[in-house]
Parts: sequence; structure tokens; C-alpha cells
Amino acid sequence: MKNCAKSAMTALALILATSSAGLAQEAIKLGVLEDQSGDFAAATAVKVHAIELAAEEINAAGGIAGRPLELVVYDTQSDNTRYQEFMRRVFQRDKVDAVFAGFSSASREAYRPIVNQFDGLAFYNNQYEGGVCDANMIVTGAVPEQQFSTLIPWMIKEYGPNIYTIAADYNFGQISAEWVRKIAEENGGKMVGEEFIPLGVSQFSQTIQNIQQAKPDVVVTLLVGTAQASYYEQAAAANLNLPMASSVNVGQGYEHKRFTPPSLANMFVTTNYIEEVDTPASKAFVEKFRAKFPNEPYINQEAANSYIALNLYKQMVERADGSTKLEDLRKVIAEGDVCFDGPSGNVCLDPKSQHMSHTIYLAKVNDDHSISFPTVWEDSKPYWLGEAGCDLTLDDPSAQYTPSSPPPAR
Repeated sequence: MKNCAKSAMTALALILATSSAGLAQEAIKLGVLEDQSGDFAAATAVKVHAIELAAEEINAAGGIAGRPLELVVYDTQSDNTRYQEFMRRVFQRDKVDAVFAGFSSASREAYRPIVNQFDGLAFYNNQYEGGVCDANMIVTGAVPEQQFSTLIPWMIKEYGPNIYTIAADYNFGQISAEWVRKIAEENGGKMVGEEFIPLGVSQFSQTIQNIQQAKPDVVVTLLVGTAQASYYEQAAAANLNLPMASSVNVGQGYEHKRFTPPSLANMFVTTNYIEEVDTPASKAFVEKFRAKFPNEPYINQEAANSYIALNLYKQMVERADGSTKLEDLRKVIAEGDVCFDGPSGNVCLDPKSQHMSHTIYLAKVNDDHSISFPTVWEDSKPYWLGEAGCDLTLDDPSAQYTPSSPPPAR
């Protein structure tokens, strides 16, 4: 615990010492609760760096409405109880104005009631299974209707209708698999198998045998964490050689960089950003990111989402005449034009769901683990929650919905 506090104050002091000179007004304090160690750290430590980069740029340009940013950073260590402990701490003791927090959906659901208890504002900067309708949350990552409604029909057309899903056994994997079933059925697909793998499992021989027996055309992989990533090299060793589809791999855990080719060959991922995106905005983002953090192993979609989130927060506060009060920021959101042209392209915040529109890139992992982009879907909206009945401009259920349990009819 002392190490966590020490790392928080070190990061805070660094931001203040390097970026806030000359800003005399009272600081805006932002909590940053992310896994810098633990099972998810490979995908999440970069989120802290992205927030530090954005904060440094904002402070160098005069802060937010003339006020400097201070970051209060805690290492949540991929531990949901730490999320709860630190979330209470940042609101009660540190008196932050907003929080940037969480990788896994389990961590988000662990801290979300606490954010609601304090009527705070939390940014969840992750791709996830969708469905959260909560006025205290802003979600900058992509959601299933953006990723699966593009990916699954494309895979069926290219490779065939028979699908086998393997997913992490918690709400992310379970709800994401539900989306796969729904969209596959709507597009003429057939589920020939489905397995839910407990977090921490690293041996997949039986799963690989089950897939071989089912003879699918496509394997949908919704695996998370260091242990479950062992599947890919084991499947390659068993010569499974099936096209893979994912909403979560490569764009988060950069498995194509971490594992030996061709273990991820022929994987197709829908992501709102990865560092291989070949646009001027992406190249500029990568260049300045590596100038500040030259040893960063990979700049993933969560890094882009976190960088975007802080810039959106700046815009919202300034449009609210410098207020950091949630009610004032939500009035700005309700105007429907909170947008940011960043590393992944132009993104906009939907007032009904407080989720983001995105450019969705279909990333293909080639035999040598290089990346190509067979297609791109521009301006993909987070449409499902609004169509299903979530409208945060009218009420706030603070709930999470799934395709089988949508919001109640108005």
C-alpha cells in the first residue's frame, strides 16, 4: 500500500513540477485508478502514460479554464477491492473533480456504485461489452454494436457461417458472447460451440480438442489477461489454423507483438485505434507519445481513449464556464456536440448513452504479425442503448443492460 501511495505522489509531483508553472489558480484534481501491475498491466500501464501526456500538454497550454491539472495516481494492481478502496479515497480524502478508472468490466462494476454514492464523474476508457446506462459514467471505448455488427457479418461472408466462441468467464466475456450469438443469428451464422474460460486459466488442450471436433469456420476469441493469452501459442502448436475474430485482442494486449509469429496469424480485430493506424493524426500521436515515453512497448486503443477522455473533459469544463460540477458538465453533453479530433479520428459523445462514436478499423494480423487493414467503418455510432431506451437526458437508471435484458419501455 505504501508503494501505491508513493507512486501516486511521484506521478502527481512530476506533473506539477514539469507542467504547471505559472498557473496560479486552484488546481483541478483528477484521480487516475489504473492497473500498473497485476494481470492486466500489459494493456493498462500505457493508459496512465496517455493521461500524463495529455495533462502535460494541457498544462503547457494554460490548463483548463486557466486552472492547472493535478493527477492523483494509484496502482490498482488488477485487484477489484483496491478499486473500491481507492475510489473512496480519491473522492473522500483527495477531493478529486473526476476519475479515470478501470480496465476489466469487473473492476468497473466494483467501483461504479461508489461513484454513484458520491455523485462523482468517472471516465471508463475501455472497449467493453456495452450496456452501461449511468449518468455518472462517460465511456470512451468501443462497444459491441460498433465492433460485432461490423466484424461478425464480415467474417461470415469471408469464411463461413459456423462460429465457435471462447470467452473469459465474467461479465465482459458472457455479455460479449451474447452479442456474438445475436449478431451471428441475424446474419445467417450458426453457433457450433461456446466456452467460458475462468480468469487465470492458462492450459487450453481440451478447448483446442473441442474446437477441432466442432469444425467451425471461425473462432471468436474473447480472452483477457496474461494467463488466457497462452491460448494462441498453444492453438498454433496444435496446428488449429482457423481464422480468429476478436473485439479485445491486439487492440488491448498487443499479442501480435508479444508472441512469436505466426501464433496470431489470420486474426481479425475490430478496434477504434492501434498504433499501426496509418493516418497523419495517428503518426503524430505515436511520435509525441514515444518522445515522452521512449520505452513504451505498445500504444493501444486504451491509450488513445484515455488521451481523448482528458481532452473531452477539458472541453466540457471550459464550455461550462470553468465549472467541474457534474450537473453543469451534463448540460454541455446534452448539447450533442462534444467532439474531439484525435489520434483515432473524429469522435463525438452521444448525450443519451454517454458513449462515443468511433472510426472502427478492421485489423488483420498477417503471418509475420504485421498489421493490415482490410476495411474501415467511418463514424460508427453507439446506437444500441439509445434505441433500446437508455436516455440519460431524461432519467438515470444507473444500470447495465444486455440484449436479453434491455431497458424497460418508456
